Amino acid sequence: MVAHGCEVAALCPRGHVLGNVAGVGPLYLYRSRNSVATLERALATAAPDIVIPCDDRAVWQLHDLHAHRPELRGLIETSLGRATAFPIVRSRSRFMEIAREAGVRVPESQALESPADVSAWFRAYPGTAVVKVDGTWGGSGVQIVHAEEQARLALERFSTPQRRGSSWKRWLINQDPLAFWEGWSGPNRHFSIQRFIPGRPANCMLAAWQGRLLGMVSVEVLCTQGKTGASTIVRLIRSEAMVRDAERLTATLGLSGFHGLDYIVEEGTGTPFLIELNARCTQLGHLILRDQGDLAGLLCAQLGARPRAAVQSELPIDRDTIAFFPQALAWNPDSPFMQQSYHDIPWTQPALVRELLRDPWAERQWLARVYHWLRGKERSPVPNVVNFLRLAAKSGFASSPVGELPDKG
Repeated sequence: MVAHGCEVAALCPRGHVLGNVAGVGPLYLYRSRNSVATLERALATAAPDIVIPCDDRAVWQLHDLHAHRPELRGLIETSLGRATAFPIVRSRSRFMEIAREAGVRVPESQALESPADVSAWFRAYPGTAVVKVDGTWGGSGVQIVHAEEQARLALERFSTPQRRGSSWKRWLINQDPLAFWEGWSGPNRHFSIQRFIPGRPANCMLAAWQGRLLGMVSVEVLCTQGKTGASTIVRLIRSEAMVRDAERLTATLGLSGFHGLDYIVEEGTGTPFLIELNARCTQLGHLILRDQGDLAGLLCAQLGARPRAAVQSELPIDRDTIAFFPQALAWNPDSPFMQQSYHDIPWTQPALVRELLRDPWAERQWLARVYHWLRGKERSPVPNVVNFLRLAAKSGFASSPVGELPDKG
């Protein structure tokens, strides 16, 4: 968005990689004592034309500010879309109902309010299912179950209040500024169950403006961070069904800004089933495609920004397979897809490249190191610098201004 002519301020935790992106500033610090107040102050100080949330809880905090701060409602609706859709995007079961009514193909699903609902579900749909809880992200509130008893146990586990010690751990070890904010879960958590669709995952990212689809990028997932983690290597696809879904949902919900749709492409039929909405920016918005450019550029053009000369000269991606940096180098360095992939390394941002080759800032702090050592827990993998240098040489950046690389990690 900086390259497309926008002035970008950011609200983020201490040590965040955004501090290494040239052109972004000022940076506002997300503070844990009252994170919502921090967000409100940042919005008042920066006075932005649009807000781009990149975290689920940031979306929910914007919803809360919309409800309690009338002076911010115009900005938040400009950024996210119609306020009437806010309760829908926060409820997995409600969203699935709306999607089905809009003509989108979705798996059978049902809200769960008691163990009796679990029994009724398995009488109607015996077989594998997925239990979900609202107010979660990154797969933490999703469990695949194969029988009624497993579903009951999952419901019981999700219903158990989170221990206070978990919040302290997220604050002290993970440096999570929203660790003590309880607005993301609320006193009454909502649960749902969904029919399991065997197949391969796919997703798309949308750029929308006042209920109109500006553009989208769709991919099938080839590699992930572990079994249920985020994608690391993807392949670009073109699905007319996904395009129709995006157009219908954008219009039905009156969406604005960036959103993501998660799918399962059913094995045997190739039919995409929509399973999730992410009401935030996902990891596809910077990819420059031949037929439309990048999603960031489409939204910036809608805002009236003028791209800088550097972005006008950038070439579109020349391959269908894309390896995200640094995730693919850390999690899937030996994958055969690595040899045929476009690697989205931000060569024009050498400080950012150096930072992404290291452990995350929070894990470099002494308290986190002691915690992981005492727990005997392995940390997340980091990119291998030797593999990175090979990619740099192959890409013609062997003498790029990346500068001094970290000795390890």
